[in-house]
Amino acid sequence: MAEVKLNILYITQEGLYLHHELEKIKVERKYETIMELPIHHLQGIIIFGICSISPSLLRKCLERGIFVSYLTARGKFMGRLEGANSGNVLLRKAQFKKSEMDAEKLKIAKSIIAGKIQNSRLNLLRSARDLKDETKEKEIRNVVLDLERNLTSLEQASSVESARGYEGNSAKSYFSVFDHCIVQQKKDFEFTKRMKRPPKSRINALLSFTYSLLSNDCISACQAVGLDPFICFLHEERPGRPSLALDLMEEFRPFADRFVLTLINRKQIQASDIIEKTGSVYTLTDDGRKALLTAYHNRKQEEVTHYLLEQKCRIGELFLLQARILARNIRGEMPLYAPYIWR
Repeated sequence: MAEVKLNILYITQEGLYLHHELEKIKVERKYETIMELPIHHLQGIIIFGICSISPSLLRKCLERGIFVSYLTARGKFMGRLEGANSGNVLLRKAQFKKSEMDAEKLKIAKSIIAGKIQNSRLNLLRSARDLKDETKEKEIRNVVLDLERNLTSLEQASSVESARGYEGNSAKSYFSVFDHCIVQQKKDFEFTKRMKRPPKSRINALLSFTYSLLSNDCISACQAVGLDPFICFLHEERPGRPSLALDLMEEFRPFADRFVLTLINRKQIQASDIIEKTGSVYTLTDDGRKALLTAYHNRKQEEVTHYLLEQKCRIGELFLLQARILARNIRGEMPLYAPYIWR
């Protein structure tokens, strides 16, 4: 299937062929055109699974500044092509310099982790408030206390490694009660533990797919403000891994978790939208991917108030705003990076 949301063309069915005729993109399945759209409206193309794109269209995308992202059918981010980017050499030099300063790395890493723990805590409190099972509610509130203790201890972390330890402990506690937050379709979406590669349950398939979308949004945000998405402060740097985008997405992971819980609890996604393949690996069907993408983009259209900037914005703009705040910190215009806290 192929569809356009917010000027992004999503190709969610494998085996499709994309090419262009003059200023029009054509999406074909077995020589039959299933979609046509003008190229000048597009900001990007995101391809799930194996599809083909003509060299001529690829060149046109690069010339026009239209990015092309490749994800696996299960939503794992594989790579991204984009045209020449003028970037911001002064900002990148400052980023490189700061990434080599242990004290500065630690300050940013602690802020990012604090944001993630705060947002995880708020996620759990929201679920606890709606629960009718007193035992489960008590277990969630005990984990909330754990997170608050970790948040306090995090301030004493003397290295990025020790800060990562608090993040790991908090994530372990958080996911220990994650199943309690599922109040509908529990049998089909039972959560036992986080399994990434490959996802071995329906809920892990949903989480992995949504995290991939989040990662892509954060890469776009880093590049849009002139940051190098590969030079980071919290994660370990590895060749080909967009570690700064992963840094930036940490504070948004609880948002993705809440989004997935809502999909399940409101029955916007059902068991039939995710199929089990050989080896107990779960993956979204075409209809499931379409339902998730529609809900994700609708959620990104909702308005929130950015507490630091004191202005209203769409959720979809938060990634860019946070990347700008990080850039201001790197340039020395702000003493600390301030993560976004969902209130």
